[in-house]
Amino acid sequence: MEANVGRTGMVFSIIAIAAGAVMYWAVTAHGTGFRLSTVGVILMVVGGVGLVASTIVFGVSRRPAGGRGHVYDREATDSQGRSTSVHEELHQ
Repeated sequence: MEANVGRTGMVFSIIAIAAGAVMYWAVTAHGTGFRLSTVGVILMVVGGVGLVASTIVFGVSRRPAGGRGHVYDREATDSQGRSTSVHEELHQ
């Protein structure tokens, strides 16, 4: 489920960056009291921060669950020549 949150956050962040870039470089209209280019810069910064955060969430959620377990399969032979297969799981 966390992977979907990270992926969705990435999509929204990219949309915010694109909208901010359009507002900064393509829109030439000026409003009274605020500039659309300033809103564009804010959207690009917020989108960039969101993209980094979403990438971290996506990366962490893609890691395998559990620790660094190791599995060993070997064959042991006793002093009388009988062999036995041994399966060991080590969890750290």
